[in-house]
Amino acid sequence: MRTPTYSPAPRRGYGFARSGPAVTGATDFLRGNATMASLMPTVTRLAALQKDCAKALPAMFEHCDILQFESGQLVLATPNAALAAKLKQQLPKLQGELERKGWQISGIKLKVQVIKSIAPIVHTRALVLPEKAMSALEELSTALPASKQNEQLIAALRNMVRHHREPKD
Repeated sequence: MRTPTYSPAPRRGYGFARSGPAVTGATDFLRGNATMASLMPTVTRLAALQKDCAKALPAMFEHCDILQFESGQLVLATPNAALAAKLKQQLPKLQGELERKGWQISGIKLKVQVIKSIAPIVHTRALVLPEKAMSALEELSTALPASKQNEQLIAALRNMVRHHREPKD
């Protein structure tokens, strides 16, 4: 019996010729393409700035991103106005930390970038207790001794029985 052999499909080039090993990541892609290679210094600079901002304000900067950094003006994106208001109070601290690390920042602006998020659909099932269970709970509520310790339990059992037996609208 012959064993099947596997031969991978030939790799396709996407707009540029490249010899050598296959592209392994985004930075390799940017370096390998002459048009994209011009973006590498900007990408590297913004990534370093993002990292330094996150170190300066770790709790607040978790959901923020750098939109732009030109001519000493830093523009940050925040997901909502509440976080923007909190971050606005911390801007002097952030600017001081960044200047201490060598960044020349003359001003910081905030932009709220609301991202539409689709709320997850939660499917709930209504609990339906059989009549036998309702009778047992009702019997338990009458069989328990009437004491100060049991009064809340008795009231809860009676409310549950009444709630499940009432007709639904």
